[in-house]
Formats: sequence, C-alpha cells, structure tokens
Amino acid sequence: MLRVWFARRRWLLLLVFLGGCASVGLVNNPLDQLYGPSQPINRMVSDNTTHGQHFLNEVQPLLEKRCVVCHGCYDAPCQLKLSSPEGIDRGASKAKVYDGTRLLAAEPTRLNIDAHSTREWREKKFFPVLNERTQSTEINHSNSLIAALLDLKQQNPGPDHGLLDESQTPLGIYRPEQCAPQEELPKFASEHPSWGMPYALPALSKTEHDILQNWIAIGAPMAGKPELNSAYLADIDKWEKLLNQSSKKAQLSSRYIYEHWFLANLYFSDKPGEFFKLVRSSTPPGLPINIIATRRPYDDPQVKQVYYRLQRVEDSILAKTNMPYALNDARITWLNNLFFNADFSVEHLPNYEPETAANPFATFAQLPVESRYRLMLEESQFTIMGFIKGPVCRGQIALNVIDDHFWAFFIDPKVYRGSHIDEFLIQQKDNLRLPGEKQSNAGVISDWISYSIANNRYLDAKTAAIKQIFPNGEINSMDLIWDGDGHNDNASLTIFRHFDSSTVVKGMVGQPTKTAWLIGYPLLERIHYLLVAEFDVYGNIGHQLLSRLYMDFLRMEGEFTFLSLLPQDERKKLIDYWYRDAGLDVKLHLSLWEKHITLPTSITYNSANPKQELYEKIHARLLPALNHHYDLPKNDALSSINRISGLPASIMPELSLIYMEEGKKSRLYTIMRNSGHSNITSLLYEDEKRLPAEDYLTLVPGVLGSYPNALWHLQNKDVSAFSEAIAQLKTEDDYHALKQRFAINRTSADFWQQSDAIYALYRQSEPIESGLLDYNRLENR
Repeated sequence: MLRVWFARRRWLLLLVFLGGCASVGLVNNPLDQLYGPSQPINRMVSDNTTHGQHFLNEVQPLLEKRCVVCHGCYDAPCQLKLSSPEGIDRGASKAKVYDGTRLLAAEPTRLNIDAHSTREWREKKFFPVLNERTQSTEINHSNSLIAALLDLKQQNPGPDHGLLDESQTPLGIYRPEQCAPQEELPKFASEHPSWGMPYALPALSKTEHDILQNWIAIGAPMAGKPELNSAYLADIDKWEKLLNQSSKKAQLSSRYIYEHWFLANLYFSDKPGEFFKLVRSSTPPGLPINIIATRRPYDDPQVKQVYYRLQRVEDSILAKTNMPYALNDARITWLNNLFFNADFSVEHLPNYEPETAANPFATFAQLPVESRYRLMLEESQFTIMGFIKGPVCRGQIALNVIDDHFWAFFIDPKVYRGSHIDEFLIQQKDNLRLPGEKQSNAGVISDWISYSIANNRYLDAKTAAIKQIFPNGEINSMDLIWDGDGHNDNASLTIFRHFDSSTVVKGMVGQPTKTAWLIGYPLLERIHYLLVAEFDVYGNIGHQLLSRLYMDFLRMEGEFTFLSLLPQDERKKLIDYWYRDAGLDVKLHLSLWEKHITLPTSITYNSANPKQELYEKIHARLLPALNHHYDLPKNDALSSINRISGLPASIMPELSLIYMEEGKKSRLYTIMRNSGHSNITSLLYEDEKRLPAEDYLTLVPGVLGSYPNALWHLQNKDVSAFSEAIAQLKTEDDYHALKQRFAINRTSADFWQQSDAIYALYRQSEPIESGLLDYNRLENR
C-alpha cells in the first residue's frame, strides 16, 4: 500500500511540475496548484494537551533516538536540526555551514539566534520538511519531506547484513548532499532510491514508522518543555543578580565570565535535570530574554546596556556539544573571591572594537591575571573542551594540529601573582594579538607572517624576563607544575584525537604519551580565544586557515614549556623525534623556539629515560588530586588490548564502543586507535606523515568521544576471542571477519535495539555528561 501511495504522489508531483514548466508565469511553484499556497503553520500546542503529551512522550524520544543521532548540530546534513520543535519547523537548506573554500564569510544561520520565526527562515532560503500548505490528513502526508523519506526507506530498506554499496549510498562527513525540497523530490527519489531516512541505517520498525506518520498526518503538533519549577526560578534570579551588578568592576568581570562560559551547559548541582545557557540580552532580569545576536561573544552588542541572562536549553542534549558546568553557592563564593569582592578597581570599561575585543590581554587588563587564570584553570577540562566540542573541531584539517594522544599539565597560578606579571602582559598585548581581530574575512600569508613575528617578539621578551629573575633556571622545577591545590582533578588532562574529532578527559589516561604540554595563563587564554571565542564557522577560508596555522605556535609553546623541565640534551633529542621529516621552514622555526628554552632544569634525573621519569614525578606530585575515572583495572579481561600496537592497531578504527553484556549487568568500553606520525606540521598531506608501525590502542572503561566509528557487542564468553582476534589482525579481510563475529554494523537487523541499549547504559552511568552519540562517522567495513 505504501509503495502504491508513494508512486501516486510521485506521479502527481511530476505531472504538476511538468505542467508548471509548460506554463511559466502562471504559477510560482507547481505545488501551489496542487496543495494551495505555502504558509508557515503554528504547530506549537500546550505541553498538557493530548497532542502535546503525545509529542513529548512518544514522538520526540523517537526522533532523538533515530534522527537526532545524525541531525543535531552544525554538521547536520542539509542543516536540518531535528533536536527541537524550532529546528523541525525551520526545515532544511542547500547552503553548507562547513565550507573550507568560501572566499567571503557566509551569513550565520544559528537556530534561535539569527532568525526567530519560520517566515524569517524561509526568507533565508530554508525550506519546509512538513506540510505548510492546505491542512488535511492526506496533504499533510503527501506534502511532507519527512514522511516521503521515511516511506522511501520502507520501500528500499537496504541489506540486513553485510556492507552497504557506497557507490549507491555514499558515506562520510564529506559525502555529497542532495538537499531536495518537496518540488525536487520525484527526481531525488528516482535517482537515489537508497537515500531514505534514516540514511544508511536500518529502517524504522512498523510501530515506530506509524508513530511518526500518524503524527505528521494530524499536522505534526509539537510542544515545548513543561514550565520550569519555581525552585529553578529562584536560582536563576540569584545568578542573574550576581552577573548584572552595576559597578564597572562587576560589569567587566561579568563580561570576562560570559566570554568563557557562553558554550557551557550550565546546571544547578543540587537539582540536575535542566541545562541553561548564559546569553547576552538587551532586556534585564524579570523581562523576556531578547538575545543579542552577534557572530562572536565579544562583538559589539549595539545596545546601551548588556544583561547576562540564563536561558533554558530546549534542544536535545548531544554528546558532541554537551559541556556541563555546575552552578552552586560554592561557585558564587569562588567568583566573589576571584572578581566581585577581590581587591582591585576598574577605572574604565573597554570598547568592543575588533582590535580590542579580540585581544583579551587588552580588554581585561584591569582584571587580576591570577583571577583570570584561575577561572579557566580550576575548570581546565571545560576550558579545553571548548576547543574540542566547539564548532572549530570538525574535520581532519581542523584537528591535524594536535597529536593523537597527549597529556596536558598546568603552570601553578602562584607564578602569576604580583603587579610585575600584570605589567608584563600589558606591555606584550600587541605581540599577543590574535587572528580574530581580522574578523571573518581574513587573508592568510601576510597575516600569518605578521602574527609569527609578533609571537617571536613575545617569546623573546618572556625569555629575557625569566632569565633576569631566574638566571640559574630555578623556575624549571617541579614546583612550576600546579598540583590542583591538593584536591582539584583538573590538574591533569588527557586529549585524544580521533582523526576528525577529539576528546578531553581528566587524569593521565592511557599509556605514557609521546608528547605533553605544560600550559600557563597566556597560552590557555589564547587557546580559548583563538579556537572558541573568536572562531567563526561561517568565516572565509582565510579566517579558518589562519586559525589553524596560529595554533601551531600555541602547540609548540605548550610542548617546549614542558621540555624546559628536562635536561638540555633530552630536549634536543625529543624535538628531533617529535618533528621527524619536518620541512626546512619548520626546522627554522624550531631553531627559534630552541633558544627560548636554554635555561637549565633544577630537577634531578637518575634514569636513562628522563621523560618517563618526569611523568612518574608528575604522577606522584598530582596523586592526591589525580582523576582515576578512566583507569582500567589490571585484572580486567580486556586489558590485553592496551598492549596491541603496530599493524594490528593500525587496522582498527579510530574510535570504537564496546557494549559488554555480563548476565544482568552490562558495561561500556571505548577503544581508541592512537595514530603515529613523523610530525604534525603538514596542513594537507597528513597521510605522508603517517607511521602505522607506531600506532597503538588504548582501552578505557566508559564512553569517550561522540562519533563512534564502530560498535561491538560482546558476551562475557567472547572477551578472549575478541582480544586475540584484534591482536592477530594483518589484513582488511581479517578485520572484516572480526566484524562479522562481533560488530553491530550499519546493516545489522538489531542495530536500533543495540543502539538504544548503549544509550540507556551511557545515560545511567553518566547522567550529566552523557548525550546522544553521532552516527555520521560509523564505518562501512
């Protein structure tokens, strides 16, 4: 019946389309003649109505588990975000968000920011995926893209085992997209019959399919979340009062806090369950929020008074964008001590001109350096997560500036006490300029040279100042490393890169890393502004490449500061190893860096492997504050995977999740392939730097990463066979055999059942940090 119904609709649309072509000028759109004129529909109903409850309890959870796993963020195909009623109503677009070739910046299309009604989105060339013409059961079905694509999948469900034919169903984040509005649907369905939804995944069950089709037939009514509990309102009021005090000191402090928290999913730690965003509004507390829509958090708000408000998060929570940050009374006390009640004064408020606003060392020069540093440092995982989960981090070119696995430590904030540090950074503010001052239309070559010269001037001045104060290298001691004040587990971080995505977690996770960073305030601030606050995903190619190239400076600064703790001969040895086969231009740059780490270390070494010895010393220093969440017990049955390296490791995917069933108890694990490189200085030719013989696997308990490449389903009895099969991998055929035995493939008949079990277990084990995983990068091997 469905096949007949779809064929009939296709015939009707094709007939009208051809008729429309033959009578140009009589109708603007052939669908007008068939279904009546297009008119945005108000689909919102109260959450306590029958339709509202049906949407919240039946439809929305189904959309989340089957659709939002691909359609949830900037990188949603065709910009179709199905994670909220507003996104569904907005519809889809042919325009790309991620376009590394655009010569001029594009107009942003951020949901709930850059347009505030369906009509405004239509003016921005977004087209509907639900019927916006004459409302009837039949037309609601016939004129809905969602309904048509669900039906197309039912008619062409694809294989229930084995591999997909990628010549018919392309995969990967750079696959061609055919964003077809309703009038192009017949041609689309004829040319791409295997492109129904869910794309390249199993079709919905009959029950699930009927739930969505019946909802579409009645006009797709949607409801927002129930009204907030009054207890939340009291907390919101308390925080908005804190952040909207009238003194200049408070205004500048709140501006600094906002520019570092704007991506956070804020939650009240005594009542988790709701998330909030800190936004700039033109309206004060007590009135409805009116978001100030700017490209960047520091752009000119164009209003006399900015108010910082807490806005409830209405969208589905996605793992790839979830950056939870706890609010409580202890946090208020902390902020009061750092800023609002601290002993300093602010004489004037800085302007919002790009040259000033894009340079935090100029904008916030009146705030104490240690206070600024501690705001980021004491929540360092969140700070680095802005780079990891912000819009910059999408695709291989954005991420090939970092190694696949490295540890990060931090300089003790006591180093930044005293007026001499404040004065030094004020003197160096021009040398610490960032590409954001060029806004979203930047050049590349001339600008990069300018920033390179400025960066070298800053390093020269920093080195001279350190030598003057510590002529014998006393600063290069274990005391330089922040110990988390004895309790803060943000003192050490582990960053994993998964080729075109990445993850940051607390602790010294996995095997000893090839490289490590030691990060101080100026470096941490520049990482945040370069890759979070100032990065514009809609910017031109110059803006995006300049950000990537500038990050080379910052990576080297972190690496070389860490090297300064090692003996001089070891520094040279490691530099040569980390930058094997680097080009002459890179080696010249490295020689400039080497002159900045000539002071001796005051740490005594007694082994032939000083780097490993230093790791052990750092581990001992941080032990009271070290996070062990991802430590794998030595007696864990899967622990042998951590000893797999070389060829077998290189055949494994970047990121895998294991769903382990142990009777009534189940657990999740993550396997990461850490890829070896001779160096990571090449912008476009990473494959030429690959060293598969240096690949190794890291297995951890729980879920790391947001974009799994493979899903595995094991019973307790499978553990040894699974581990041994990985260790014996030699060819792609071996890997295919491994997947046939243990994988949950894209074509697996029980894919959605297993997916639901994984998500439920993830939410149960990580109720605040978890979110919907993204299946766009699932492999087809």
